[in-house]
Amino acid sequence: MPHVLDLGSRSFWRLTGRRVDLDGAERWLDAPVSSSARVGTDWIGTEAARHGGVLGEADPDAGLLPSMSVLDGPGFAADRLNPLVRDFYEHTARWRMDVWSGWSPVFWPAGELISRLWGRRVEQLALPMRPLDVAHGMDSHVTPVRNRDGLHVASAWTRTLRASGRTVFSGAYSARTLPGAAGPSVHVAFPLESGNLQVFLRPSITPDGGLLLQSPRGRFGDDGAYVVVREAGEHAARVPLHETFHVFVDPDGVLRTDHELRMWGVSALRLHYRLERES
Repeated sequence: MPHVLDLGSRSFWRLTGRRVDLDGAERWLDAPVSSSARVGTDWIGTEAARHGGVLGEADPDAGLLPSMSVLDGPGFAADRLNPLVRDFYEHTARWRMDVWSGWSPVFWPAGELISRLWGRRVEQLALPMRPLDVAHGMDSHVTPVRNRDGLHVASAWTRTLRASGRTVFSGAYSARTLPGAAGPSVHVAFPLESGNLQVFLRPSITPDGGLLLQSPRGRFGDDGAYVVVREAGEHAARVPLHETFHVFVDPDGVLRTDHELRMWGVSALRLHYRLERES
């Protein structure tokens, strides 16, 4: 039986969102959903089957994108990236992550409430609330999702806390071009029961070969974050969640990522990742 909180949240997004046609004009919002409240990883096989494919095993050499060149377009050329940055996105499964987190005191109570009532229960978007939550780092598994012709559709990236094994994030990563956009964006979809949270991130390259991914403010149809509900019709709403990822190589040759999450333009959470390639 659906949890009352999940029913309530889906009702809220249906009321505040707009009707969409995920097989038509808003096909750019078509993304995987979970068939149950606990997300886990079952959605990955379902998504492969939806595209007529068969799910294989997690690939120890898989990346979030088959090649960074899928993002090439006006203002972006993958061959300008630092080789370590490119290697991380093309061979993500080979990289080990250590993580540090810091919440804004203003947003910490809301984050703790969401984590307790939703994130940990559904094992999705379970943001770390305390530095010790991620003190032992994160493990990750990448599973390519392919269609009936063997073509790459997305990469399923599941991240778990190394100390407890608890799932923190499980999402589908791909390149997708928004209507009217000059070039592709990085598209991330986090399945939820009867819906999902999606983020479109605009890529750019820094002068030193680092990667910037940003979901700025904008209109419906622009880069940014969206909640989609597939229940009693199809509805979608743009949400005031904005993110910036800066992936770079520090002066000691170490690959790092600064990740900032903002609500209504105000910083809510900062995460820092130290990335190390395993042989």
